[in-house]
Amino acid sequence: MTLLPLAILFLLHIPFVCSSLPSLNGTSVTTLDDSYPPSCSNTRSLWEIIWSCAATLFACTWTAIHLNIPGMDEGKFSVLSRRLGFMMMVLIIPELIITWATCQFLSARDTAKAFNDAFLHKAHNDYGDMGESAATLIGEMSTTDRMNSPHPSAPHVASCDFEGWTVTYGFFAWMGGFMLYVDGKPRATLEPNELLGFVREGSVEMPVIVEADIEDRSKGDALSKGIAILQLGWFVLQLVARYAQSLPITLLELDTLALAALAGIAYGFWWKKPKDVRRPYAVYWKTTVSPPSKLAYEQVDVESPTESWGDFLGTCVYPFSSLMGLSTHNSSRAVHSRRVSSVVGYDGSIVSSRAIIILLVGCLSGAAFGGIHCLGWNVLFRGHAEQMLWRAASLAIVSAPVSIIPFWGYEIWVDNFDEGLADIVPIAIATPWHI
Repeated sequence: MTLLPLAILFLLHIPFVCSSLPSLNGTSVTTLDDSYPPSCSNTRSLWEIIWSCAATLFACTWTAIHLNIPGMDEGKFSVLSRRLGFMMMVLIIPELIITWATCQFLSARDTAKAFNDAFLHKAHNDYGDMGESAATLIGEMSTTDRMNSPHPSAPHVASCDFEGWTVTYGFFAWMGGFMLYVDGKPRATLEPNELLGFVREGSVEMPVIVEADIEDRSKGDALSKGIAILQLGWFVLQLVARYAQSLPITLLELDTLALAALAGIAYGFWWKKPKDVRRPYAVYWKTTVSPPSKLAYEQVDVESPTESWGDFLGTCVYPFSSLMGLSTHNSSRAVHSRRVSSVVGYDGSIVSSRAIIILLVGCLSGAAFGGIHCLGWNVLFRGHAEQMLWRAASLAIVSAPVSIIPFWGYEIWVDNFDEGLADIVPIAIATPWHI
């Protein structure tokens, strides 16, 4: 399914160029020539179309991509090249970018719920029946503890001060927002599950950071979002107006519309995710507790392909499998830079439990991508062969993800059924003996 959009992009150039040339049977057709000024308002030059499509794609891809926090020692060139690489992925494999955004959204939502269940409800239960004087005393003790801390800049908070996490907190945690400091030195990025366990054990204090501070670290302000939305809205409005007036629409514009639509879906899942955060939040390990032996983001899972062709193939497939939520490995470069892997940033167990949702979102997005290309079904081509190629490629993009749903869905259902059966059978066998 991931190679079909690339094929349609390749086939796009053949009819687009041919449609700008005179037909073979001598029939006069409108050409896209930028050497002559437009004679009326309905005529557009080739460069006007290319510029409109390029501006729309750039605005959508640049604004939609929400990357994980880079390494503390990484330069601007590394960050920029990584962003440009993901922008190319949006143009080539937009469905996988949507599945990646879906995985991160589900993980962020469940992580926020886990922290709220662990600390917010506990705080209400522990201090719900206290009077005003007791609450004031606890607040004074918490303030004294902060002042006597061996690390003045380290965050300390009592569980009763926990105000609850939102999806933004979950996104921030999974994108590498919390860096563990041991003896005043950065060690590794913490997974949300590790942070939750360390706070429960008392090894670290709950980070004191409000959502406004997270948004302040984000570079995705309302102006940049508004410009992207206005550009996309103006582009769509132009296409709708030309369609209503029975004016021709180029294939390049249809492809731009399809890519922008899928980028917009990913943008919706990332709406609450902080954008372009450069520095994580420091979490200090208590000096009275022995430091942890190992952390999740300290273990290298993907090595350089130096031994066999199998390792080389696995390294090449790894980014695509991670975008689909099939693997959550750490690369040696990510571990060395003390950051989350560029193509992960989600909880593999949460993704596995919601595989059906991710499957439906990815496949339906792929079908919508092909459906938009089907709008060019009756576009005038130079030859019949080019028209049939466009129609066949559009139908293939629509049918491929739709055909995957029943097969992969059945496989997921069987796996879940087997896991449930494995839990039920021992109970059913042991029950008669207890009776």
